[in-house]
Amino acid sequence: MFARRLFLVLCVAAGALAGPARAQSQAPDALIKQVSTEVLDAVRADKSIKAGDLQKIIALVDAKVMPYVDFQRMTSSAVGRYWRQATPEQQKRLQDEFKILLVRTYSGALAQVKDQTVQLKPMRGGADDPEVVVKTEIRGQGEPVQLDYRLEKTPNGWKIYDVNVLGVWLVENYRNSFAQEIGANGIDGLISKLAERNKNASTTASKS
Repeated sequence: MFARRLFLVLCVAAGALAGPARAQSQAPDALIKQVSTEVLDAVRADKSIKAGDLQKIIALVDAKVMPYVDFQRMTSSAVGRYWRQATPEQQKRLQDEFKILLVRTYSGALAQVKDQTVQLKPMRGGADDPEVVVKTEIRGQGEPVQLDYRLEKTPNGWKIYDVNVLGVWLVENYRNSFAQEIGANGIDGLISKLAERNKNASTTASKS
């Protein structure tokens, strides 16, 4: 449940960046508030997604969300000091497998969208800063979920590179588990672990 909530709102926030020109012209908090609401409305109105059409959900996430997440920075930060030890080919494979992992997690989270709304908290810093933290609260059924987003300004607009939910930063959380796997089995061991996890998820989805 924790992971689903985390990725649900990361998905919403990333979806909020679905227009580079708008991402450059709007303040990051205003952008997230405006477009994330539109994304939630669109998901709620899509009968196929609500029915659990995984292929359609994956296509939606891959096209509309993933281009607005800084995967290289997110992956290198999650791998930590071992990133520099990886060969270019290993770095590419890590990034590819990490992306598949996130796409499938986002896709599962999208199917959980019901009546959530996004409430912004006051933002420190300004839209001219190269990096900002946007704090939000997701309200719906049950207790509100507190989330913080780290965004960076790039030539292509604002991009998310980390998320904090209930005091846990996404990248930091993966860094700990990735470091354990690399320490035990090396970088190739982590790649194999991620590939196996993604393969199992794909097999399970095809049988459902």
